[in-house]
Amino acid sequence: MNLDDRVSEISPLKPSHSDQGRNTMSTTRRQSKEKIEQSCFRHNLLTILTIASVGGGVILGFILKGSKAEWTKREITYVQFPGDIFLRMLKMLIVPLLVSSIVSAIGSLDLSLSKKIGFQSIAYYAATTSMAVLQGIFWVMLIHPGKIMSQSEQTASVHQETRPITTVDTILDLIRNIFPANLVEATISTYRTVLIPPKALSNSTVNATDMTLWEIKSEMVEGSNVLGLVAFSVAFGICIGKLGPTGKPLLSFFDSLGEAVMLMTNWVIWLSPMGVLFLVASKVLELDDFGVIVGRLGMYFLTVVLGLFVHGFVLLPLMYSLFTRQLPFQFTLNMGQAIITAFGTASSSASLPISMACLEENNKIDVRVSRFVMPIGATINMDGTALYEAVAAIFIAQLKGIQLSFGQIAAVSVTATMASIGAAGIPQAGLVTMVMVLDTLGLPADDVSLIIAVDWLLDRFRTTVNVLGDAYGAGIVAKLAENDLEMLSSNGTVEEGKAPNDEWHTTSM
Repeated sequence: MNLDDRVSEISPLKPSHSDQGRNTMSTTRRQSKEKIEQSCFRHNLLTILTIASVGGGVILGFILKGSKAEWTKREITYVQFPGDIFLRMLKMLIVPLLVSSIVSAIGSLDLSLSKKIGFQSIAYYAATTSMAVLQGIFWVMLIHPGKIMSQSEQTASVHQETRPITTVDTILDLIRNIFPANLVEATISTYRTVLIPPKALSNSTVNATDMTLWEIKSEMVEGSNVLGLVAFSVAFGICIGKLGPTGKPLLSFFDSLGEAVMLMTNWVIWLSPMGVLFLVASKVLELDDFGVIVGRLGMYFLTVVLGLFVHGFVLLPLMYSLFTRQLPFQFTLNMGQAIITAFGTASSSASLPISMACLEENNKIDVRVSRFVMPIGATINMDGTALYEAVAAIFIAQLKGIQLSFGQIAAVSVTATMASIGAAGIPQAGLVTMVMVLDTLGLPADDVSLIIAVDWLLDRFRTTVNVLGDAYGAGIVAKLAENDLEMLSSNGTVEEGKAPNDEWHTTSM
C-alpha cells in the first residue's frame, strides 16, 4: 500500500468503518423514531379528529349564527341532522351491548368472584358519588355564587315547565323500574307516576299545592328502562353461571353477541368527529345570549365546572393511583375518545360502547371486568350529576335568600345522591331529577327555570365526569381482582379475559 492510499484511509473527508457504523445506527434510530411518531399519530388519529371537531363545531356555529339574524328551529334541526344520526346509531347499540356484556361477564365468572367484583364496584360508586356531593356542597358554600334576586328578576327568568311529582313517588318509581313487568317493553319504555289534581281542587287554590291529595296514575314514557335491564341481566348471568356446562351454549351466544356489537361499535366510532361537529354547532345556534353565562349565572357556572374538574381530574386520578400504584395520566389519555364523545353527545349511555372499547383496547382492562362494571356504572354511577344537583339546589336557595341549616344541607347530600342514581344516562336527565332535590328544600319545581339557560353546557361537563368516573372504577376493580382473574384463567375455567380477536379497534380500520 502506497502513501497516498494510507493517507486516504485516515483522511477525515473519507468516513472510516466506525463512522459508517455510527451513521448506520443514527439512520436506524431516526427511522425508528419516525415510525414511532407515525404509529403514535395513527393510534391517536381518531381522538385528535374528535377533539378538533369540538372546536370546529363551535367555530361553525358562530359562523352560521353570524350569517343571518335569526335561525328557526327547523333550520337548526337541519344543521343537527348528521349529529342526530350519529347519536341514534350509538343508542341503537346500547340495549344489546348492555345485556350481552353483563350476562357474558357474570356468566363466565365464578359466583364468589362475581359477588366480590360486584361489592367492590358498588363500594366504589357509593364512595365517589358521596365524595362528589360533599365536594359540590363545599364549593358552593365557600364561593357562594348566588346573590339574592329581586322579585322582578325572578319573574323575568325563563319559565320551565315541570312535571308535578313528589320525592316519595320518584323513589318508588326508581324501585319499580328495577323490576319491569315486561322485559320487551323495558327495552323501549320506562314506568312513571303521574299526579292529577282532583276535580274538587281544580278551581281552588286552598290545597292545590298539596300533591298528596292528587289522584295517582301511571304511564309508560319513551326511553329504555336501563335499571330494569341491568337487574335482569345480572340475575340471568348468575343463573347461567350456576348451570355450569349446561349453560355454556347460552353463554357462548351472549359472548358472540357482545363481540358482534363491539365490532359494529368500531364502525360507528369513526363517525364521531362528524357527529360531534354538528351536535356542537347546533347547540351554539340554539343559544340566545352568551351574556347569561358570564352574567348572573357566571359564578354558578364556574363553581360547577370547578367542582367537576377537581373531582374528575384530581380526586378520581388520586384514588386510581392509590389503589393501582400507577400514574393516571396514560390511563386518562387512553380514554380520550370516550371523554370527547361524552362531551359531544351529553349522554353517558350513548358513550358506553366507546368507553368499553377504549378500556379494553387502549387500557387493556380484562373484558370480564369492563363488561360487568361499565354497563352498571353508566346506569347508577353519576358523580357529575350528583355534584351538579347539590350545587344547583343550594345556589337556587341562595338566590332566594334562604339560609340553610346543617340538617337541610345533609338532606340535600342524601337526596342528590339518590337523584343521581335515578337519572337515566340521557341528555339533561339531571334537570328532571333536580325537582326531587328542590322538594327537599321546600322550593317549587318552577325554580329549575333559574338555571336552565346554562344547563345544556353544564350537562356536557357533568357527563364527561360521569364517564371518566366509570372508567376509573373499572380500572380500580380490575386491579383489585387481578389475582383472582389470573387464578380463574390458569385453572382453565374460562378463557383469559381478552377480546377474541384484534379486528376491531377504536383507532384504525
